[in-house]
Amino acid sequence: MTTTRFAPSPTGWIHIGNLRAALFNYAIARQNGGTFILRIDDTDSERSKEEYVEGVKEDLTWLGITWDRVERQSLRLDRYAAAKDRLIEMGRLYECFETPTELDLKRKKQLNMGKPPVYDRAALDLTEAQKDAYRAEGRQGHWRFKLDLERIEWHDGIIGDISIDAASVSDPVLIKGDGQILYTFASPVDDVEMEITDIVRGSDHVTNTATQIQIIQALGGTVPNFAHHSLLTGRQGEALSKRLGTLALRDLRKQGIAPQAVLSLMARLGSSEPVELRADIDEVIANFDLSKFGSAPTKFDAADLIPLTARYLSTLDHTDVADTIRDAGVPDELAPLFWKVVRENIEKLDDVAAWWALFRDGGTALVAEEDRTFVEKAFFMLENPPYTADTWANWTTIVKDETGRKGKALFMPLRKAVTGMERGPEMADVMQLLQKKPTLT
Repeated sequence: MTTTRFAPSPTGWIHIGNLRAALFNYAIARQNGGTFILRIDDTDSERSKEEYVEGVKEDLTWLGITWDRVERQSLRLDRYAAAKDRLIEMGRLYECFETPTELDLKRKKQLNMGKPPVYDRAALDLTEAQKDAYRAEGRQGHWRFKLDLERIEWHDGIIGDISIDAASVSDPVLIKGDGQILYTFASPVDDVEMEITDIVRGSDHVTNTATQIQIIQALGGTVPNFAHHSLLTGRQGEALSKRLGTLALRDLRKQGIAPQAVLSLMARLGSSEPVELRADIDEVIANFDLSKFGSAPTKFDAADLIPLTARYLSTLDHTDVADTIRDAGVPDELAPLFWKVVRENIEKLDDVAAWWALFRDGGTALVAEEDRTFVEKAFFMLENPPYTADTWANWTTIVKDETGRKGKALFMPLRKAVTGMERGPEMADVMQLLQKKPTLT
């Protein structure tokens, strides 16, 4: 059975870049009738927060991404301890005592000599007496995985064939001196024991994948199918950070961005296929094709979500957004007409409240000085609300007859005076929603 996972670290809010891994892995699982696991990478007890765990679930639920089960790495420490013992017994895990300063000096020396900054495995030559002496000094040993110095090769689902010489990579640290289990260890242990078959993640993990393949093999597991998608950058090519609040999913949601817009863009951005608006997550999954994606950095512009959101909102019935309309204060009896009037004129759901405020309180009149006398006369000729579907036609006819104005010279000043805008919904519809007679003050 196809089994995939999304393994966020609950040290911040999920941003748009994280979403790609979640969406791609979810799509693969659902397309194949498999299992999708939400695996919380919370082994860093100091930085992990429960509010971020709940935030992950809220964000995924908002998008329609569901999981078959939740795993917490903090509850699997005994499994990592058992795997540690196995690797030590096999001679594949060894204890090191260098300080960060000592490691930095080694790297600088290697670079000055024109050599790659690869760990020299000096710890393998330590005697037990030397290790005890380091411990007596108060040093805490960290643990490295001993790589087989051979080429690590696999076929990547996006990049293609990859070959990395393990001799060019440092033996990865799997466990810190304070005992914290690192991602480089917890992830392959979980992938083996949870029988993960497919993993899609960012191209910045390619080297991690090479070392984790050897860890998986050492643990007796089957190597999953790996694929590494391109990294998202900002409009200027800058890196995205999960702590960059403006691109956090929760903030996009608060801004009124539709989840369908986010899904539609993320399911195609970086691929060879055009972005197409999809109605829901099921439609996104049905049209998802991993083979169409490339590995080159992909620019993301949050502004692209706005027209997609607008297009999606224009397809909805007022009942689909009933809560938003009601929260804005629109009376239930006016909701159908209100939505008909505004849905083609909003970019985000956040705009709904502003439109109702205009209808309820009146717009700020936009009147050219040469039109002021004309508008004052026209407003004097307008009766008090409530207005009907015929009010606009009847009123403008009276104004035309009294002032001699016609065409754009008649209609545009009145539109701008009533709504404060040069364009917008049909004025016959607008008039029906006005709760007060327009004024210039």
